[in-house]
Amino acid sequence: MTSSAVQPLEKVWQLLRNPTEIWPLFRAYLGFGKRLRQQPITDAAGLMRFLESRASFVAQTSLYGYLRTRAGQRYPELFESRDFVKSVNIAKWQIWLACLSDLSVYAGGLMALSAPGKAALIGQLMEDVVDRVLAETGIPGESGPDFAPSVGDLRRRLASCDWLAVTDDESAFSLSPAALIKWAPVVDQLKALDEPIVINSVRFRWQGIRRDLRQSLRIDSILGTLPPAGSN
Repeated sequence: MTSSAVQPLEKVWQLLRNPTEIWPLFRAYLGFGKRLRQQPITDAAGLMRFLESRASFVAQTSLYGYLRTRAGQRYPELFESRDFVKSVNIAKWQIWLACLSDLSVYAGGLMALSAPGKAALIGQLMEDVVDRVLAETGIPGESGPDFAPSVGDLRRRLASCDWLAVTDDESAFSLSPAALIKWAPVVDQLKALDEPIVINSVRFRWQGIRRDLRQSLRIDSILGTLPPAGSN
């Protein structure tokens, strides 16, 4: 979620009293349409844009969708509380990191399935791409004290990932559903009741993104733009 991705959220806050307008805003900003989905991902920059935008999309829509569903008609009123808004901002960034982590593992695993002999090169690529996303994001002032440690967890997950063990299914998407349950500002008793439904809803959001990535990823082109392993 780079600084450019944060800007439209100012408009989201203004639209909270008319939630039906939020989803078209997300889709328009993040490019979810036939035009973008048909564009092949041929280099690291394209992969970076895909990971960042889709992680942002799933994080935002999952969090706000859950809050809106749980709060019902009181949903707009909640945002009149500064403490609630502070909690939402912290949750937003934590869930985004979890989404970025899951999608990055899946993307790297997908490439390793196609080119198993280049798994080490793919692992380095994924670390570099995610580092670029994180560098652009920095440490947002509203992200809370746990943001930096969670960034460290993300980097360690990628550094230790067995890319050849990643499968082309939903198994890589383990952190994002759990992050929504953990960080959403909802009473713990209610979250315990909601957990199975919330987890399934997040996994469902990833289905179309997995399909889009599978169809648009040009692995040979991406790897062909990288320097040989061991070169400076």
